[in-house]
Amino acid sequence: MQVKTIHTLLLFGFSCLVFGQTSGQSIGVPVEPLEDGPWVFDTAEQHKIRVSVLARGMSHPWAIAFLPDGGMLVTEREGSLRLVQNDKLIEEPIPGVPFVRTDGNGGLMDVAIHPNFSENQLVYLTYTKPAENGWGAPALAVGTLLDGALIDTHDILVTEAYEGNSGLNGRVAFGPDGKVYMSTGGRVGEAAQDPMSLRGKVLRLEDDGRVPIDNPFRNRLNYRPEIFTLGHRNTLALIQHPTSGEIWQHENGPNGGDEINILLPGGNYGWPLVSFGRFYSGGRVNEHPTREGLQTPLLVWLPAIAASGMAVYTGDKFPAWENNVFIGSLRMGGIPGTGHLQRIVFNENTEEMRRELLLTELKRRIREVREGPDGLLYLLTDEENDGALLRIEPAANKMN
Repeated sequence: MQVKTIHTLLLFGFSCLVFGQTSGQSIGVPVEPLEDGPWVFDTAEQHKIRVSVLARGMSHPWAIAFLPDGGMLVTEREGSLRLVQNDKLIEEPIPGVPFVRTDGNGGLMDVAIHPNFSENQLVYLTYTKPAENGWGAPALAVGTLLDGALIDTHDILVTEAYEGNSGLNGRVAFGPDGKVYMSTGGRVGEAAQDPMSLRGKVLRLEDDGRVPIDNPFRNRLNYRPEIFTLGHRNTLALIQHPTSGEIWQHENGPNGGDEINILLPGGNYGWPLVSFGRFYSGGRVNEHPTREGLQTPLLVWLPAIAASGMAVYTGDKFPAWENNVFIGSLRMGGIPGTGHLQRIVFNENTEEMRRELLLTELKRRIREVREGPDGLLYLLTDEENDGALLRIEPAANKMN
């Protein structure tokens, strides 16, 4: 209770600084319902882009996976898997999804298709599995998509259950080695540094859930063999970099300190031993944000942007954006109504050159960003009853 009270006071103090508000007024930017669009925005290097609403009316949409036939799978956190076909949201959800616990930030989260989906039709889902006493356990399930339904859906990994509503999220991605990489939340306590806990880790598995023989801790005493990396707080993006093949990840810090990491086998990424952020009570996580033996982030956000989703652009529709990294933002500095899309430019040495904030005018919580097979960008806005699927394309001369 004490921490919560201090957090509220700090936010109020920040709102006074930004807005000059008087006592009792809430922090935030007024947000109107999303209009139908489309919109045309100018950008620093690509110039005019067109943003269209493809589908809306979803409940906290969370992730996108593209199908070989041109369709899209979209997860809703409340437990539905949706199909978008020919730019239209199919009304009925896909049956066969596991039952999920939706309290707090838990629920149905990421979705990925197997690299050989055309042959095996396998779909992978991360979700919060209900446990005894109302607890939840981040889990990874796989099912076969056949005739519009998931069949033979079963868990291939279930992490330990715990009480509380935070740190229940998970991401899933395939690496260039064909292995499955899954993140688990580690916000609470010291679990991210506990080698016998699967919380606060990125895990590496065979596509059926077995432990690969070359995992970094497979033969290490008192380490869970599934662990690929440890020391993560709240991972909200996990991708294979399309050109380097590296596994890129980003995670939310506490009060500031969101970060991007390039994952190395066996690497320790520091939480909660080090962080560039502060505790919600205001104090620093530690005296120095780096430490010998712990991996240093590639990039850090101060203040936090509540980063979510990530894509590296390699298509041909936006030549000026080649190899740029796109990150969704739920809100900046804890201020509601400040969500947006960030574009980050790196040089050939993976050193940051510049950042650009996009779609700030929409004031949406951007949960997911993906590049489609057509070379366009697709986003999800995270809203309770009107989450939307957006598409970004060159404006050409369609609208001015």
